[in-house]
Amino acid sequence: MKKIIFIETGVGIDTHGQDVTKASIRAVENAIHYNSMPGIKDYLPEQSLHQMKVNIVLAVPADKEIVDVEKVKAEIPYGEVTVEVVDGGLATTSGIILEEQADKNDLMYIVNAAVQVGY
Repeated sequence: MKKIIFIETGVGIDTHGQDVTKASIRAVENAIHYNSMPGIKDYLPEQSLHQMKVNIVLAVPADKEIVDVEKVKAEIPYGEVTVEVVDGGLATTSGIILEEQADKNDLMYIVNAAVQVGY
């Protein structure tokens, strides 16, 4: 990315099921769903949303390789999207194991996201 215009941040949690991809998607949704970018085209080359570049940085508390990056990318409707997964986030007890929720253990995963937008 040549120029970052702004960065949105969010947090996502999967309380049961230990699905780090689900928590990652929720973190991206949390970052982008409370914002509007009405003037973004004015800053992009050719004033086109297709020229926008979006880099998502996810801090996950589990094996980075299990994040389904394509599902996370699908949350961004415009531009060229890249995803970087780093160590971080939090794995903590949910206080209960619910087999009907596909729990493998009592952990819940908390993922942090930074969504960088620019060109």
